Amino acid sequence: MKRALTPGTFDPITSGHLDVITRAAQLVDEVVVAVAASQKKGPRGPLFTLDERVALVEEATAHLPNVRVEPFDELLVDFARKVEAEVVIKGLRAITDFEYEFQMTALNYQLDRNLETMFIMSPPQYMYLSSSIVKEIASLHGDLGDFVPPCVRKALEAKFA
Repeated sequence: MKRALTPGTFDPITSGHLDVITRAAQLVDEVVVAVAASQKKGPRGPLFTLDERVALVEEATAHLPNVRVEPFDELLVDFARKVEAEVVIKGLRAITDFEYEFQMTALNYQLDRNLETMFIMSPPQYMYLSSSIVKEIASLHGDLGDFVPPCVRKALEAKFA
């Protein structure tokens, strides 16, 4: 069984994240969406709690039978070993993503040479999309359009009511 790990803070999960997860689910037997506990506290910390983020990702991916969602608060390579993932699958939007992900991939390779990393390029409609942008639009009561799944739209509207 090929198991992949798709990590992120998912604060909140966007349609771009969902695209990567859906495409990853077509490549492997099982995808574990690993929702990271953010180390940031205060105003720069996550809008949604870890439990809220896990619940939103679970709801957004409920239609994908080979996807499960788990929180984690440890090194990615340690979590990958724990869930027996063979590969990390990440989305890439732009060159700035590549630079950061290249560093993380190199570091993870030094920590565990058996853990591979694969990248899925975002389609054009999601190349500019980020959780930060989504939160800003929501905070200004803008139209979230197709930027987020319906469950996230509802949760954002409640947070910024």
